[in-house]
Amino acid sequence: MDEFTHPLAYARSQRGLTGPDLAREIRARAALRGLRSGTDKQRVRKWEVLGVTPDSDTQYDIAAIFGVPAAEVDPADWPRWLHPTEADVVPLGPSSTVPALREALNSNMDRRAFLTVSGTALTGLAATWAIAGPVALGPSVIDGKSVGGELVTMLEQSTKRLSSVATEQRQHLATLLDAHLATVTDLIEHARYDKPTGCRLHALAASLAQTVAWHRFDHGQHTQATKHWVAALHSTHATGDHDMGAAMLGDLAYQAAWRKDHTTAAGILTHALTRTEHPAAQSLLHLRLARTLAAQGEKRETLRALNAAENLLGASTSRPLPTWCSWMSAADLAVDSGQCLLDLGDTARAHQLIAEGRDLLPAARDKTRGVFLAYQAASHLKSKEPELAARTADEALRLARRIGAPRCEKLVQDLVPEFERVRTAEGVNDLLMLVSA
Repeated sequence: MDEFTHPLAYARSQRGLTGPDLAREIRARAALRGLRSGTDKQRVRKWEVLGVTPDSDTQYDIAAIFGVPAAEVDPADWPRWLHPTEADVVPLGPSSTVPALREALNSNMDRRAFLTVSGTALTGLAATWAIAGPVALGPSVIDGKSVGGELVTMLEQSTKRLSSVATEQRQHLATLLDAHLATVTDLIEHARYDKPTGCRLHALAASLAQTVAWHRFDHGQHTQATKHWVAALHSTHATGDHDMGAAMLGDLAYQAAWRKDHTTAAGILTHALTRTEHPAAQSLLHLRLARTLAAQGEKRETLRALNAAENLLGASTSRPLPTWCSWMSAADLAVDSGQCLLDLGDTARAHQLIAEGRDLLPAARDKTRGVFLAYQAASHLKSKEPELAARTADEALRLARRIGAPRCEKLVQDLVPEFERVRTAEGVNDLLMLVSA
């Protein structure tokens, strides 16, 4: 079972608890009853990753830590009593922006924030978006306080600065980004403004929600991330910006593929591509489609998608380049193409492309570099080069921890079972010790 797909992992991640934190809380509660618990971080990992069931007393301790009434605990139904239903998705409609934004903002405090959003719901939302007609922004609140362009400009500039902060520093800005999104949502709902200002506010809400979504995703808070991407989709749909809407669907698909739900990822991307307009945006979505097709072993379709991504990346157009895909480069094309070939069994060529992409990557994109390094380590393992794999994984892990990128760190952690099989190779034991530190 993948980390953060388990309800217990969701529950603790939403409360900012690490595995050792949870273990310490459980031992403390057992001590209050005059008992001694042997729970440690390894045992928590067995519950979340290996599917081991905690004993009844420990389950009641877990419930108390997360504020779940004892009456709702059924030890025989572990872990479903922590994960009773699926989370809802606000349907796309003419007045759905504010409800979707409120749903995202409330997910930060709602116990249901650790519930999953089904792939069916997300694919259905993408299908609705693909055929939905234009939305006429409704009038603002007549008796609300007026909002002028100067205030919106200030919020836009502030948001741009926050979003452009390096990953290493952005990890400290989560509360500030949340506050900006809450402020913009309040303005959309309660203020008085003209139509151009309303469009700018909706576009700003979409940009903020997308930035927050990536922050949540990087920290394994998947349902919160989903809610924010969905809110961003609603916000950008109100502006009529199809490329920006496709961006949000592309991000939702990336998340689904990351969680190995490739059927959902492919379905979302197929709908997103029907209305994507800029060649660079189309290139990125085709590249993500190739990744999820390759993971399913669909060689012919994968190569077709990769060819489309390559041809579209440099295509000329009079349309302005959307900001959300301005980072897309030959480096991304090379590495993701390599990862596709790795999944399809062409290890030598995959290794070459991943290395080329890593060398092409600008120095400013450290988080992406960490992901690329992890991919390269995986390719070395498949090439039976454990020493190179260990050195590359070590670099990826240290970089991820330095910049505060847990998602990159998890890519290395996922390679541990493979490294365990070659523990005697040079550098592997040191890497395993670093991973467990």
